[in-house]
Amino acid sequence: MAVQFRKEISIFSTWSKTYFMDILLVILGFVCMIVGILGCFLPIIPGPPISFLSLLLLQWTEKSPFDSDTLWLWAFITAAVTALDYVVPIYGTKKFGGTKRGVWGSTIGLVVGLFFFPPFGIIVGPFVGAFLGEMSTGKATNQEALKSAFGSFIGFLVGTLIKLIASGYMAWMFVKYVFA
Repeated sequence: MAVQFRKEISIFSTWSKTYFMDILLVILGFVCMIVGILGCFLPIIPGPPISFLSLLLLQWTEKSPFDSDTLWLWAFITAAVTALDYVVPIYGTKKFGGTKRGVWGSTIGLVVGLFFFPPFGIIVGPFVGAFLGEMSTGKATNQEALKSAFGSFIGFLVGTLIKLIASGYMAWMFVKYVFA
């Protein structure tokens, strides 16, 4: 009798460990999903890679909802979106005649605007920062600085939109499979 009782406890404890681990992975996945979406707006946090991590965490549960092709596809999309995030704002600024100071001004303006003027600072901050960055070169007139600031702002918006689409779709997939 004692041996069977220990086996039953062993089976129960294995089940509860698996169940506990699944719950822990799903909670961590939800946290990564939220941080990933926030990372689409905050330049310090890599949004799409953290959102992809939420899919990996869900894959490591007992459900394992994704096949390897889906995970490889999203790994590629995540890498492409992350690379584009660095290229698009620079391209927008350069296309409209801006300099590196305009790009840095846009990034600093985003952070300052986010903390001091939420939620409108996310939109106004990069524009004002790029304008001030261009004016700090001493070469640009007001008209040229405004044009460059507009290019930096458009580049920032396009990069943010691309990241938000990718992270939002990954979040939708995560929620869909958690509650399926």
